This record gives sequence, structure tokens and C-alpha cells, in this order.
Amino acid sequence: MSSQPPESKVTLAPTILGAFQQFASQDAIASSSLHPFASTPDENISVLRKLLETANQASLSLNAHISLPLSNPKLLSLYRQETIISHAVQQADQNVRHVVTSLRKRVGITFGEDIPLDRSQLPEWFLKRLLEWGTSAGMEAFNEPEREGRSTVLLGGKVLMVELNFSIDRTNLEQPKINITTCKTSYDTRNSTATSSAGNSASLDGLLADAIRGFLTEVQKEDAERDSVEASRLGDALSDHFAYLMKLDHLALSEGEGGLRWFNFIDRMSLDLEKLAGSEAEAISRQESGAKVPLDIFLLRSHALPLPYLTIPSISFLVYLSPLAYLKLLRTTSAPSTETNHLPKLDVPFHHLRASLTSYPRLPGATLATLVLSPTAPPSYAADSMSMSALDTRSSSSLVPSAADMEHVFPTARETQGPQGQQYTWILDFTDGGKFPGVVMSQSRMHEVELVVNPFSGMDHMDNVQMMSFGTGSWVDLLLNSQTPISPERYTTTYISPTSVHPHLQLRLTTPDEPGFVLEAVPVRTLKEIVREQCWLNETLSSCHWVPEGLDANTADADGAEDISVNEDDLQAVLKGTVKPRSIPVNVYLPAHAPADTLFGGPDMDAFSLGVGGGAPPRRARVVMTTPERPPISGLVEIGVTFDPARPRGVAVDVSGAMGVDLRVDMLEEVCRRGGLFGLPGRVWKKAHGPS
Repeated sequence: MSSQPPESKVTLAPTILGAFQQFASQDAIASSSLHPFASTPDENISVLRKLLETANQASLSLNAHISLPLSNPKLLSLYRQETIISHAVQQADQNVRHVVTSLRKRVGITFGEDIPLDRSQLPEWFLKRLLEWGTSAGMEAFNEPEREGRSTVLLGGKVLMVELNFSIDRTNLEQPKINITTCKTSYDTRNSTATSSAGNSASLDGLLADAIRGFLTEVQKEDAERDSVEASRLGDALSDHFAYLMKLDHLALSEGEGGLRWFNFIDRMSLDLEKLAGSEAEAISRQESGAKVPLDIFLLRSHALPLPYLTIPSISFLVYLSPLAYLKLLRTTSAPSTETNHLPKLDVPFHHLRASLTSYPRLPGATLATLVLSPTAPPSYAADSMSMSALDTRSSSSLVPSAADMEHVFPTARETQGPQGQQYTWILDFTDGGKFPGVVMSQSRMHEVELVVNPFSGMDHMDNVQMMSFGTGSWVDLLLNSQTPISPERYTTTYISPTSVHPHLQLRLTTPDEPGFVLEAVPVRTLKEIVREQCWLNETLSSCHWVPEGLDANTADADGAEDISVNEDDLQAVLKGTVKPRSIPVNVYLPAHAPADTLFGGPDMDAFSLGVGGGAPPRRARVVMTTPERPPISGLVEIGVTFDPARPRGVAVDVSGAMGVDLRVDMLEEVCRRGGLFGLPGRVWKKAHGPS
């Protein structure tokens, strides 16, 4: 029987409509990632380049069709009809693809861990699951048979070896219990000597042991308390740990004996940073005359708090903690733990802090940055030696002068070659691997980040073309109103005193004319102080519920119409000038400074004024509030709050006006530290009017 020849596939040339339709999808270009400090900037760059190429091809095609005689009305009608049908078909296909892609990209959506219903099979099921996690990461996995209630699992790569010992209690045969007893990591390299092959990280051992212990605790709960979704999340985290360690294993293998630095680098750097944090806490403690330093003051006045092996086998930094988050930590703190000499002595124990930051969902108001080795090509402007120098670009902290001399050198981009030529880059990740949104940054502070990563960027862009944010009018809109396309000029809210010591404050925030960006990941350079200022500003604004001005007009009219009756006492209070207003109007401003020319900048060339010493002073985040003077004095009272790590409370308060009012600035700064910044106008009003 003769077989039919295969039909040849004819690929039709795409139409202009079809060529551009792929760029019209809702997720073709992420509006929040149109800058180099997004999580995936290369994807948008490739899409934009493809769009330019398609536009050039479409221009050539249209020019070629101009000369064609299209005088037949029927032919033109058929062209129009075909275009409408093609557009409808492509639009439907695009919508379906968008829905499918959105469902696949959902973060944190899981159907739960497939835990056996027969509790007697749980130890064997867990050991099998552990081997699956190891093999899926590329490890060689071995499980020794159970002997006298003991079982050992060995997971290893070419350099890394992880030995896990478990105890199995079968006193109750129907509900046996399995627990991890020890976890030990060791390293070895090809042609290594006896002195260089030995070595392990106690912190890494603790991270893996805690991850396994947390998973076992969850899956061995009673059926009514067990959460299979939480167990799946814990299991995925442990699998990610193994995958990250195997990434380091491949890099260590490619370097031979010197490859051990990929594993011990984090431990050496963590010890130095923890000692620095301890010295800074001791300096603050001498100024505060207290045994332990408040955690919020430490974060405002010193460098970010290092937390090694917090979420992944690397080091994380606690950049900022909101007043509400700090209060929650204090109220949930249990008995103090044993202190380590080189760690800072803080009022929140480290074990409680780490447990709160690793819980799910994460503690609101906490900003973390994690040092990650990412499989992305290094930026074109990366220096030959990327380092974490001086821990800040413009360090204003004078607590420990030797901090300016500290430097940790990272492997260069040319050295970080993985398998199949894969390049790796050290980055600071503010999203915890995409699980959380990044940090909303104003254009001026994003420019400061750019100067840290690329100090010579001020000379690279001389066309004086500003880059504007896509889809938002102001960075405040991106922070407070990101889900609505409206870009109002002002936001309003009502601040109510918890103790009713002053009338309600009608706050009216004028949005700055400055675009914003979402900072997600940046090449490793220390940006924590710049980001910390923005976090302080973001959390301060987020402490109130802001509404675009004009959208709550009906509510405002209803509130104003309530209780309009007056009596003789009200009339006498007006005549004597002692009437208590229903509310106090307060205008809020966020002064912005024009950034220098570069990718995120403007026209001036103040690119080198951020260094320590020399140049202009640092430009700090600032909130300005104005409110009327007390009668019969005319004019305004201006209250300014500036982020200032040199002050005892991390902020500086200055008051202009309020003639004859005795104000204690240190008390006002303490109020700001506790989250009452927007209540300062009410306190000034109360002080001016004396006791009621």
C-alpha cells in the first residue's frame, strides 16, 4: 500500500493587524517594569525592540502598497470586512490567552500538599517526598533504611553534601511521629586538600533544619488543625532552598578548590555586618542611656539590620519597620532569649523578630531586601568589581566611623558563569522572589539608586530627555491609588485624635508633580539608606486612608450638615475668641527636589553631590503641614518633619509660626516616632489654646 505524501505546510505572511495585535495584549508590556530596576527588565526591553522592528516592517509594507490601484469599491469592501473579522478573532484569542496566562502566573495559589489519610504511612511518605525535592533540584538522594527508630537521608551535589538524621517514634503504631534530630552540611571540591575540603555553615544547617521541622509540624497536626495549603507552601520553600544551593554547587564545581567561596562568602560577610550592627547599637545605647536599643530607632539611625539565612540560603536586610509593626512586635514579645556577644542588643529578641518576618502572611509594614544570586545577565554598566562599599552611598550615620572603610567584594560578572554558559548577577531583591510587591519610589530617589549602581550615568545621557512614568501621574498615585486610572491633584482624609485632645484634622494632601516607579531588584550595591527614606515616607502616608478629592463630596456635605444648632454658650465663645472649631484644616505637602540628568533625572548636573563629604548636603525626605494661626493672629503655622538619622528619634521637627507657644521639639519628635506625624497640627493647636 502506497502512503500518501505528507502535505506541505504553507505559512502565510502575517498581516499588519496581526503583527501589531500581539503588542496590544494587557500583559505584553508591564507598565510597572519599564525601568532597569524591575524584576524582569530584559523581557520588556526585548518586547520594545521587537515592537520597533515590527513598526519598521509595517512602514515598508504600507509604502509598497501605496502604488497599488485600489479603485474597485467591492474589493475595498471585502478588505474592510476581512479586517473586521480578523480583528474580532484575534481579540477573542488574545483575551483567552490573557486569562490563561494570568491564571498560570498567580503567586501563592496551590491545591495543597497531598498528605496521606493513613497516619501510619506518614514517615515513609515524608522521606519519599524529601527525596523528590532533592532530585528535582538536581541532587543525588539516598535514604538509609530505618534502624532502631533512626533514619538518615543524604542529599548531595558535586561539592555540597547534606546529611539529615531523623528519629521515628512508633510507640503509637497508628500515629507514628517523625522529627529531625540533626542537619549537617559539608563541602568538598576536586583536587582539594584536607584543610580546604572541610567546612560547614551552622547557620545554613539551622535554616534547613527549621524548614524541615516546620513542614513536619504542619503535616503531623490533627486533621482538624492541619492546613495542607500551608504545608505545600513550606514544602515549596524547602525545595527552593535545595535549588538555590545546587546553583551554588555548579558554580563552586567550575572553580575547583577556590569554589568554596560561593558557600562561605555569606557567612563571612554576615559576621562582619552583625558586628557592625552591634557596634552601632552600642553607640545608640550610650546616647539613650538604656541597656537595650528600641528596634525602630536602630533602623532609623543606623544601617539596615542584617538577618542571615532568613528566607533563603543568603543574607536579608531589614530596611524599615513601621510604627504599627514595631508595636505589634513589642506586644507579642515573650521572655528574652540568650544574647550573642556580636549581635546588637535590641528590645525585640532576634528569635521573635525572625519568626515574625518569616511567618505567612508577612508582617505588614516591614521592608526586607535579600541578597540573591540571580540567573540574569549583568548590566552593561557593571564595574569589573561590584562591591558593597561603605554600606551606604551617602552615609549620614556617624555612630561607627569605621563603617566607611568596610567593603565586601563580590565575584565579577565574567566569573559568574554557570552551566551552559548561564550568567549570574548578585542583586538585592525587594519582592522575596516575586511574592510581594516592590517599593514605590519617587523619580528623584530612583535617580539616587541609579547613581549608586552606575556612578558615571550623569555623563551617559546628554540629550536631556526625561523619562516619565508610564500610566501614573505621581508617585503618590502609585502608592495610594494604583488600581484606579484617576490621577487627582489632591487627596483628603480626616485625622481623629485617639484621646480627643483636639478637633478633627481635615488633611489635604497635594500630590507632587513627580512620577514614580516600583523598585523590585537592583544589582548589588548598598541602597538601603535611600530606600529607607522612601519607606519612611510611604508608611507615613499609608497610616491614613486617603481619598481623591471630590469623590467623597456627598459624605462631606452630610457631615457638614450635622448638628448645626447653636446656643448662647456658642455665641459667647465666638465673642471671646474661645470657640472650639469642628475641624482644623491642614494642608500637607511633600517637597520634591529636581534630580540630575540621567535615566531617571532632570536637567541639572548635581550627580556627585551625594557622597560623604564635599558637595551639597543630603536631600532628605520631608513632610510639610500648614494650618491657620490661632485667632486673632493671622497667617499660617508651618510644621516640617524631616527624615534625619542624626537626631535621637530619626526625624527632625521644625515649627514656623505659633507665636508665643512653648513647644518641646523632642516631644514632637517622639510623637512622630510613634506614628503620630499627622497629629502634630492638633497638638500645636492644643498647646496654643491651653487647657480646655
